[in-house]
Amino acid sequence: MRLWFAALFAAVSLCFAAEENSLTSLKDVFKDDFHIGATVNRSQIYGRSPKAVSLLREQFNSITPENVMKWSSIHPEPDEYNFEPADKYASIGAENSMFVVGHTLIWHNQTPDWVFKNADGSEVSREELLKRMKEHIFKAAGRYKGKVHGWDVVNEAIEDNGSLRNTKWREIIGDDYIAKAFEYAHQAAPEAELYYNDYNMYRGKKRKAAAELAKKLQSKGIRIDGIGIQGHWGLSHPPSAEIQKSIDAFSNLGLKVMITELDLTVLPSAWEHRGADISQNYELRNEINPFPNGLPANMHRKLAKRYKQLFVLFSRNSGKLSRITFWGVHDGCSWRNNWPVRGRTDYPLLFNRNCKPKPAFEAVLEAGK
Repeated sequence: MRLWFAALFAAVSLCFAAEENSLTSLKDVFKDDFHIGATVNRSQIYGRSPKAVSLLREQFNSITPENVMKWSSIHPEPDEYNFEPADKYASIGAENSMFVVGHTLIWHNQTPDWVFKNADGSEVSREELLKRMKEHIFKAAGRYKGKVHGWDVVNEAIEDNGSLRNTKWREIIGDDYIAKAFEYAHQAAPEAELYYNDYNMYRGKKRKAAAELAKKLQSKGIRIDGIGIQGHWGLSHPPSAEIQKSIDAFSNLGLKVMITELDLTVLPSAWEHRGADISQNYELRNEINPFPNGLPANMHRKLAKRYKQLFVLFSRNSGKLSRITFWGVHDGCSWRNNWPVRGRTDYPLLFNRNCKPKPAFEAVLEAGK
């Protein structure tokens, strides 16, 4: 009898331990509201970060690639394609029944110089660049037909003042390069959702320009399914009212709205110190990198409060928002570290560098419940 009781006690203890170690998942809490996503990097795609991969599978039901689907990764040279990392990325989504996003087809960054040049170094013609654009989109989007459920077709094409960014795409092709990209993407992957994605969309002029861009595409019969509002925000900006205005502006056009690339910096601005070496400057290090060894409790509270505020707003707009995607799985893999000055340590996500939940995680769950 004593042996039986000891075995029963051990089994019950194991059950309680398992309960204590298991986390409520974000994807379950928000399953009736929107997809909850995260970006994945090359290390995670290749399984070199097992804790992060486990966390990804446990908490998220959508993924976006950080870099492996950008032009420079897939198509670095005119006759060279490298699809292996992107294939592995797509497989992770399929194996875990996730909503898979492709990021990004046309962008002014991380596009190799050869795309815009002839063999002799001269600038290509409009016709040649359109040909190269179409070929790339058909190769990339076409390859993942049925595997990638939504594409960021054009990324960051609008300046904060509302004008079109003067990129090589625009210089050579003209303003209609955006329309052409959406046309080609629809032809290459007709079942995938097609998005425009940009940052600072809470600003009035940029919001208006993005809405006008979408309306112009719609008026020409060119399909655009949604707009991604990048959430590279802070503890006090932007105001919730401005985020709401953007959600409404895009939703009123019949578009799906997504909060993409969500992360909240807890650090002071350091733009005026770009190029500085803080490792050699003690005063500067303290000024712009105040938390090198961990985030204090009062800052954890501020981050949690801000995340809760945002997710209350998102939940209230669940009929308009289709996806919330964090730009990273945990603090250690965030691009915000070392930006815009090397040596900085930031804490912008819901999980710490050991993949453990922060108070901000619990605050988001509370907002969802």
